[in-house]
Amino acid sequence: MNYLSHVPAFQMSLRAAVAAGLSVAVAQWWQLQFPIYAMISAVVVTDLKASDTWKLGLPRLVGSIVGAILGALTCAFLRPNAWEAGIAIFVAMFLSHLLRLRNSARVAGYVCGIVLLAFGEHPWEYAFHRTIETALGIAMAMLVSIVPKLLHTDETERQQS
Repeated sequence: MNYLSHVPAFQMSLRAAVAAGLSVAVAQWWQLQFPIYAMISAVVVTDLKASDTWKLGLPRLVGSIVGAILGALTCAFLRPNAWEAGIAIFVAMFLSHLLRLRNSARVAGYVCGIVLLAFGEHPWEYAFHRTIETALGIAMAMLVSIVPKLLHTDETERQQS
């Protein structure tokens, strides 16, 4: 078994793990409510190529904002149940597509769902905090992406192209 074939997977895993760890550490230091959302966004946005991480970061942040707003709006007018959550998630994702934010749609849907199902008594505050935590995770993924790779192989270079 050629160890070089595993270098890209190792580097991607390492980048995601470092970005996630930094996200959790900073979220805890800032005393954010749920560092798990910073961690999730760091892992979801991380890519082996720095340019892809940066390319994914902004749409995912926009998706988070769209989902948070739609989730909080839905909570303001309705007491969300399963059907209303499904409809709101559909609206968040479809709106993202209509606005030509295709890469934002999945995050918009899942953040909308999180806000709908876990908001407590203050949906706007909850939505704001989820957006901040998501932005933190994305920022950490982008920060880690600018660190040069430790190992280079032909496979790594092909994946960067």
